[in-house]
Amino acid sequence: MLHWPNSMRNIYQHWLRTGLVAVLLFTLSVGLSAAWWEGDSSPKRDSILPQGNAITDGSALLRYALPIDNETVRKLQSSLEVISSQLRGKRWSNINGDITLASRVLATRETELLANIPEERQPQAQALVEQLKQDIDPLRSAVEVKDAAMVLATRGKMLDSIGQLEELMVQEFPFEVPAEYSNLPQLKGRATIEIQTNKGNLTVVVDGYSAPVTAGNFVDLVQRGFYDGLKFIRSEESYALQIGDPDGAEDGFIDPQTGQYRGIPLEILAQGDQEPIYNITFEELGRYQDHPVLPFSAFGAVALARPEAIPDGGSSQIFFFLFDPELTPAGLNLLDGRYAVFGYVTEGKEVLEELRKGDVIESAKVIRGAENLVQAS
Repeated sequence: MLHWPNSMRNIYQHWLRTGLVAVLLFTLSVGLSAAWWEGDSSPKRDSILPQGNAITDGSALLRYALPIDNETVRKLQSSLEVISSQLRGKRWSNINGDITLASRVLATRETELLANIPEERQPQAQALVEQLKQDIDPLRSAVEVKDAAMVLATRGKMLDSIGQLEELMVQEFPFEVPAEYSNLPQLKGRATIEIQTNKGNLTVVVDGYSAPVTAGNFVDLVQRGFYDGLKFIRSEESYALQIGDPDGAEDGFIDPQTGQYRGIPLEILAQGDQEPIYNITFEELGRYQDHPVLPFSAFGAVALARPEAIPDGGSSQIFFFLFDPELTPAGLNLLDGRYAVFGYVTEGKEVLEELRKGDVIESAKVIRGAENLVQAS
């Protein structure tokens, strides 16, 4: 575990338990109640639903985080994303309207859906669109008989297809990482990690489009086998599960080539920005209304741990955020803008709920996207 000064440790534990109250009071005092949920108007990276509800699904956040500019596919995506919240309220007529909107987009705007996709990827994209068209009728049938489980399953399948379609639209990495970080591995795209624990498996998708240095560091360590056999060192119900403290006196990864502690800068991309902010928190910049592209609003968010007072002090220790909607509501916590989220658990959330301090990562491996890792120069 990171060896923080006692004062820093106490502050950290205190704000974890009282952060909601502090942020609520601050919000009221500066009159941000209405503006807080507005988010960013940019069509490229938007993790706030149109109705103003923060997204609490990691897979949806990853879809919205892709650096694309195609309003048609975003319209199609949002019409299906919102169905989960409609189901909770049993608003079946609204769901029918959402499906009608999705069907209309697929039937009349296929050219626009495919407009941003390079020629060599067009056959794959067209196949995805055809599959989406075929899935509309089963989705509508499930709604007609009010089969919520089938609605969610079919919707999930369709959103997976939409996510694949959106990934085909990304043609180049969206920004230049500062040259001062060329000595660190970088992930120029996405990677999928399979983590085997003593209680079951987790699948994590890490996003180099939003946090290339942080994600690159993690993927590099996974490929080195760094996490294999490590124990979880800290667990707090409804808050965090932490791992990555190696055996011995060191708190993080010692690069065998340099013999030095590999420190990773705080790296957070804000909605509306073209590239991440490095080495400084949103709070220190006075950007209290800003939302990260990868927020702490989903159970299973994966972030880099660091000492509170040292923005570039993170290394190998990561934590899984155990989102509790009552204690840490989406958009109202002191983690956003302070710590760098670099991915989300997309499968195995039930396993994550069972893991505790002392449990073990038996192995971690990259199962997709290894080619996107650029090693340090």
